Amino acid sequence: MSATASARPIEFRNTTLGATLAVIQAAEPSTLADAMHKMLGGMPDFFNGEAVILDFGAVTQAPERIDWAGLQSLLRRYRLQPIGVIHLPEIHHESARRAGLALIDPSQLAAQPPAETPRKPAAPAPTPAPAPAPAPAAPASTAPSAAPTAAGSATPTMFVDRPLRSGQQVYARGTDLVLLAGVSPGAEVIADGSIHCYGPLRGRAIAGAQGNHAARILASNFGPELVSIAGVYRTFDRGIPEAFAGKPTLVRLDGTDHTLNIDALKLD
Repeated sequence: MSATASARPIEFRNTTLGATLAVIQAAEPSTLADAMHKMLGGMPDFFNGEAVILDFGAVTQAPERIDWAGLQSLLRRYRLQPIGVIHLPEIHHESARRAGLALIDPSQLAAQPPAETPRKPAAPAPTPAPAPAPAPAAPASTAPSAAPTAAGSATPTMFVDRPLRSGQQVYARGTDLVLLAGVSPGAEVIADGSIHCYGPLRGRAIAGAQGNHAARILASNFGPELVSIAGVYRTFDRGIPEAFAGKPTLVRLDGTDHTLNIDALKLD
């Protein structure tokens, strides 16, 4: 009941451009095809036409020739639309352009906006005279806005109180997702943090979408088509194991090899 994330030849992440980033460690379509089949359970409709950018930064030995047609065909098989590349060796730039792929500046793909820089304290007044008295007034005037910022520096948890139907998707960017109703087959819920589902979970649940290995999936009525944490996937084509079907369940990653574990929750 587990899958490992060790030495995955391909890993999917989100970007601020709204595209999916495919970080690859090999450029051979056959190697990536095997990895994607294991990762996505052979589900050809796992994605839904998302744009994808190929990241060659982790490819240690770039081949003399890249089979762009093979790579594009593989990605489109899973309903991904390749639009560009990053960290590609310059020797392959021209062939990538001929394949219709853009050469994208990696600086445009920051996963999240930078955290707010703490405000530098004002320099003390040179004399203790009453003149500096207005100085404390400045922080006081900013206090009302600073308090919510400090409390809300992390994105607030997203709550969804309606059932999600087939074909619907919810993405909690940079935060946890709490589902107060059910998730129907064919629906998809995604969170950069953890996912809590208090109704029947029947669709796809993807937590830790940007690589958070500490994310978890908790469901009071477990029965998904797929669960994923930080790129480690498991599908249930042969049905949900009896120990978890329809029961409170926890999905998490364990160990340094990030094994996907599914455990029954005891709520008594």
